[in-house]
Amino acid sequence: MAAWFGVELRNWRNLRRLSSAALGAIVHLSSTSVERIEKAERSCNAELAARFDDALDAGGALIRLWRRVEEDADSQRADADRVRGTSDAGDVTAAVGRRAFLAVGGLAALDQTSIHEVLPRIVPHELPRTVRPDDLDQVRAAARNHASWDNQYGGAGMVRTAAIGQLAWAASLLDVRCPPTLEAELFTAVGQLAIVMGASAFDAYEHAHAARLLEFGSECADRAGNWHLRATAYSWRSRQATWCGSPDAGLTLAETGLVRADRLTPRERGMLHVARARALAKMGARQETLAAIGHADDTFAHADEAEDPAWMAYYDYAQHHGDTGHAAFDIALLPGQSPALAAARLRTAIAHHTDAYVRSRALSGTKLATLTMTTGDPQEATVIANRALDEIGQLRSKRAVSDVRDLLAASARHARRPYVAELRERIRNTVLT
Repeated sequence: MAAWFGVELRNWRNLRRLSSAALGAIVHLSSTSVERIEKAERSCNAELAARFDDALDAGGALIRLWRRVEEDADSQRADADRVRGTSDAGDVTAAVGRRAFLAVGGLAALDQTSIHEVLPRIVPHELPRTVRPDDLDQVRAAARNHASWDNQYGGAGMVRTAAIGQLAWAASLLDVRCPPTLEAELFTAVGQLAIVMGASAFDAYEHAHAARLLEFGSECADRAGNWHLRATAYSWRSRQATWCGSPDAGLTLAETGLVRADRLTPRERGMLHVARARALAKMGARQETLAAIGHADDTFAHADEAEDPAWMAYYDYAQHHGDTGHAAFDIALLPGQSPALAAARLRTAIAHHTDAYVRSRALSGTKLATLTMTTGDPQEATVIANRALDEIGQLRSKRAVSDVRDLLAASARHARRPYVAELRERIRNTVLT
């Protein structure tokens, strides 16, 4: 029946004179996935069948045929279970190992009171019987898309909600039969999506969920033996711990990420040294913070894009200067400390961030406005602040709102100046309402 459905799908596609790529674009699949469904090499589901039917104007023919496929699958399920039971011993062992990972580590990090809030249940027939390369491509694409949305719009609202189902499906693949040659890629892809979602939850101030998702991501990285993904996970775990008022834990996590630094790229080492710097700055350790920034600069200077995994693309020249600027900001406000380093770093970040990283640019802008309002010209600070607020208005980022609250507090000393009074009123009316 699945083969029949595939033939009919191809017939309808040819009738409408659509390529597999064109049809895939309409239903949000790759051309390879469409072709594999047509060959009955990849599973479909009722929702996807309905999308195919609508895209091809099949008048319900594909929907009705898919119901027959599901009826056939129900009758064959017992046989399929017996086939899986006689599969290669190595595959069985691997599947058992993945299930143990989910039970003991992995998703067990999401306690029973919150797991259903974070990840919905997945109906078994929505999952493939065997993990295939295009399944991993879908998980990687979900991670890329979510990271892009998160950077542009912040971690709250539709951005986070849209990815929850994707992560649930991806994590459920860990309980599906997987060829040994794909297992490391599977854990890497699922871990990458979990880390992206954890960072997004961090931005939305869903800190308990963020911590669990980032820990799950680091466990996936360990299981995959992927030191690069592990570095990213520990960087985010460090940053979140520091933000939540535990810089000592943040420092420990950053230094844990630097274990076997010889296996990391210069960009990854620089990223983790910046995480150290941000933790040290929150602890008020000026000299140690400056030394950590120096280490970060030295290693980042040797960064080569060709050496880094695709997910490290966000940590570019602008991001490095923004992150070091945030670390320098925290010590710039200490007695006797010059704001010059922090101001220079933040200005560089603002100037070089593209529109793909609106949130990062807005965060650096708000920090620079607060620094300038505190240590420099309040009129200049107001100009910087208004530019940042133009972008923050587009975001759903609670981190950005928190920084704006700090700016509001810093501006209180100049509240009698008309332009500062207008800025404070704008903050109250458009950002904090």
